[in-house]
Parts: sequence; C-alpha cells; structure tokens
Amino acid sequence: MSDSGSPAKIPVITIDGPSGSGKGTISLRLARQLGLHFLDSGALYRVLALAARQANIDLQDEAALAALAGELDVSFPAGDACEGKIMLSGQDVSRDIRSETCGNDASRVAALRSVRSALLDRQRSFRQPPGLVADGRDMGTVVFPDALVKVFLTASPEERANRRYNQLKEKGISANLESLVNEVAERDHRDSTRALSPLRPADDAHILDTSHLDIEQSLDRVLAWVAPALKL
Repeated sequence: MSDSGSPAKIPVITIDGPSGSGKGTISLRLARQLGLHFLDSGALYRVLALAARQANIDLQDEAALAALAGELDVSFPAGDACEGKIMLSGQDVSRDIRSETCGNDASRVAALRSVRSALLDRQRSFRQPPGLVADGRDMGTVVFPDALVKVFLTASPEERANRRYNQLKEKGISANLESLVNEVAERDHRDSTRALSPLRPADDAHILDTSHLDIEQSLDRVLAWVAPALKL
C-alpha cells in the first residue's frame, strides 16, 4: 500500500453525540457531499445481532459472536439514491435492523467485551481512501482518536425526545412525549457513566448544540470546521 493510502494518511471526520442530536442525518449528508465513505457505528451492533440470528448463533455465545463480528460483510452506501441504506452480504437490511427485536438483541451483544473489541477492528477497517465520516458515540474518543476533525453534537433532552416523538408519529406509532423525555434522560445517564466507551466529547472536539438548529444549519456549521481541515 502506498504511503497516501496508509491509515494515518487517510482523513477521518468523527461525529459523536447522543440519540436525537442529528448526528446520523448530518454524518450521512456530510459524507455524500464530500464524496467520503460513511460509517454508522451504532448500526453495526444491530447488523451483528441480525447476522447472528440468521446464522443461528446464541446471543450469549460470546466467542462465536466475536468471530462473526470480525468478518461482517457490511457497508453503508452514501450515494444520492442510497440514503440510510445498510447492506449485509449484498442484501439491504435497513428495515430489518430497525425492528424492536433487533434493537433488543443489539443491546445484549453490545454489552460483551470481546464483541466490542472485535467490532473496534471492524470499525477501523472502514478507514479507506479518500476518507471517512464516522457517526457514533465513541468515534472521536476510542475508535479514531487521531481523527482530522472531531465533532460532538448535542441537544436538550426535551428537543431530542420531541424529534423522536415526531418520527414515531410520522410512522403512525403512538408515543407519550413525557415518557420519551424520561427515556432520553435515562439513556444519557447510562451512556455517559458506563465503564466501556462512555459517551463524552473528545478533548479536542468541536461541540455543537443543535436544539435550535435545523439540519441545514447544523450541516453548515460542521462544514465550516471540516472544509479548512480538508483544504477545500
């Protein structure tokens, strides 16, 4: 491999933050606009859980799950016609991994230390030319500590719960806003105090509160940090 293709020479933009901060949409839009690869790290755990079910692997079999994690054939196309698409072994599993069952399975496998270790290597394998935009909770602190630009998005628990409430309403799913606010606050506490890869901004991260910003405004702010670093 040439020096320009070595991992240290490949630029990475990390966008971390809690659920509902807008990081998923902004990361994908940024990757598409810049022509970079895209990694939705949180979806990897859901994909792993789905792949394990398909392969009839017990979700308590840590060794088998870690082995599977190391060989997952997963990709996140960033083209205009592929927004939000997640591929597993050439098959579109975007809808499958968003089920409640898959989410619960993902939570179980994510608690296993060897699985997290195996997926750490898998996440880093997405660092390929011409560059990568990585979306998650520990991209800038654990996975890519040498990232060219690190961004941490946040928003008030009330605003993030309201965004989730509107998403559910659009899908025809009933929800209680007060309950969602409580769930968001509880998840924030859980994520920020866990022993493995706690949710927190990297020391050198740009922090952006998106509570009163729409997607376009948030994307413009992020681009203002990224463009100079990439010499655009």
